Amino acid sequence: MYAVESIFRNEVLRTSILAWFVAQLSKMILVLIQSKRMDFSRLIGSGGMPSSHSAFVMAMCVGVGEQMGYDSAFFGACLVIGLIVMYDAAGVRRAAGKQAAVLNKIIEEIEHDELHFEERLKELLGHTPIEVLVGAILGIVIALIRM
Repeated sequence: MYAVESIFRNEVLRTSILAWFVAQLSKMILVLIQSKRMDFSRLIGSGGMPSSHSAFVMAMCVGVGEQMGYDSAFFGACLVIGLIVMYDAAGVRRAAGKQAAVLNKIIEEIEHDELHFEERLKELLGHTPIEVLVGAILGIVIALIRM
């Protein structure tokens, strides 16, 4: 039981989760402002402004930097992993979302003939570079305030 209790006392983990939650909540609030409707799926959905992946990993990086030192190997490893996650969010996952949009359009056009698909491919997967940057800044700020 001690291991579970230790996990919940881990300040870097708690700060990272808080940054993720604030980013996800921000997405829901932005949708509410823009479309005048509450979309609870934004609390767990990927894509959109700001990037919760970026907020999560940058809060982790800064938390580790504040606890272990910015010259520690742990901070270096966290930063490398964080940069990979952010690159993936703005690169690979964004490209996959664009491909899904094209495929959905093709499916709509040919569906009238003989094919019938039950659900559309998810298009909101990745992030624009600005969404990644805002998420990263959010994670840094939250970690600096909490640590």
